[in-house]
Formats: sequence, C-alpha cells, structure tokens
Amino acid sequence: MKRSLSIVAFLLVIAGVAHSQTAADSAAVLQTLDSWNRGWAEKDATLAVEAYAEDVDWTNAFGDRFQGRDSLEEGLKFIFGLGFVMAGDSGGNEFADVTFLTSDVALLRSKLVRTGQKTRNDETMPDRHIHHLRVLHRREGEWQIVSHLISQAHDKR
Repeated sequence: MKRSLSIVAFLLVIAGVAHSQTAADSAAVLQTLDSWNRGWAEKDATLAVEAYAEDVDWTNAFGDRFQGRDSLEEGLKFIFGLGFVMAGDSGGNEFADVTFLTSDVALLRSKLVRTGQKTRNDETMPDRHIHHLRVLHRREGEWQIVSHLISQAHDKR
C-alpha cells in the first residue's frame, strides 16, 4: 500500500511538471483579454473577438449563447448598438488568473465591475460584478479562446 501511494505521489509530481508553463505562456493567455476589453470600450465587435477560435462557444450572464466566432461577432454588433447596455464603464479587470490544465489548455478567470449601466427603462443599474471563465486552447502555437462563460453576482436584497 505504501509503495502504491509513493507511485501515485510520483505520478502527480511528474504531471505537475509536465503542465508547468513559462511566464511567456501566462502572458500570452492574459494578453487575450486586451482585444476583448478594447473591443468593448471602442464598440468594435471585430476587435472584441480577435482572440476567439472559429468554433468558440460563448454564453453571457443573461443566458444568450453564440456558437462560432462569426455568430459571436454579429451578436456583439447588435449588443454594441444598444445604448442602454453600452452606457457605463467596465474599467479594468479586478483580477485575472491563469491555470494550465495541460500544456495546450488553460483556464482564464477574471472579474470586472461595470458601473453606470442602464436598464431598458433608462434607470441606472447597481454596479455589476461580472465574472468571466474562458477556456483557451493553443492551436498552431497561438492561444485561442474556445469557450467563454460570463456570470454575474446578484445583490441578495
């Protein structure tokens, strides 16, 4: 039994070493946030989806789902045209962290706080605490977002 536990521990250590990444890998994954954030700030859907794979699966905090980069880009063009949605400011990310599952698959978690967004009735919404979970896959040497799930913490009043 002791030998089995030693073998399992050794395999876990080897697996951890195999999936350790360089600072350059982490920076490349984090860099994918830039085009998304700039795209939202500039209301540029093409820029926003720059780091997304052709076959991306994207779901926002309201349950809207787009499959494929072209579909997501068209959806964002519509969203960017909604003045009440685009009112306010997202500022920067409150945090962003990377976890590598394999040498070619990474999870990117981030949070931002959107202030001043409006409702359809032009009422200012409470600050939105928005969490993003992205799955990235390195394809042909480039990190691409293959899945993006957005969630929002709601006030429990």
